[in-house]
Amino acid sequence: MIEMTFELAEKIAKAAHKKSKELNRPMSVSIVDESGRMVYFSRADGAGFYTFDTSKAKAMAAASFKRSTMEIDSIKDQNPLLWFSVPSVIPGNALPSPGGRPIMKNGNCIGGIGVGGGLPDEDDACCEAGQKII
Repeated sequence: MIEMTFELAEKIAKAAHKKSKELNRPMSVSIVDESGRMVYFSRADGAGFYTFDTSKAKAMAAASFKRSTMEIDSIKDQNPLLWFSVPSVIPGNALPSPGGRPIMKNGNCIGGIGVGGGLPDEDDACCEAGQKII
């Protein structure tokens, strides 16, 4: 099985930060493995203190559900009772807010990327940039 490595996580995060610089938004990027364990975190100068927690929670949600957090947000809105059960089955926090995407390789989820610090579409654009490294 292909695993999330530190080197791969760093490349993904750098691509996401490059996009955040293009957007002129200081952001934080979290990369987790397929089990939601933190592999890599980086915070740009000027990114909000809260972005550690939000980026990690978005990455965990994306890896757990193997879907983007935009998709998860839509599912949550259609099935609110489902979302209330999530804290009992996913350790830590999972945030269904735009800015999280699964990291897929050869059809397998090897982790998740979460970005925080911008507007929802900006966070998601940075995730997409990181995802494209794969």
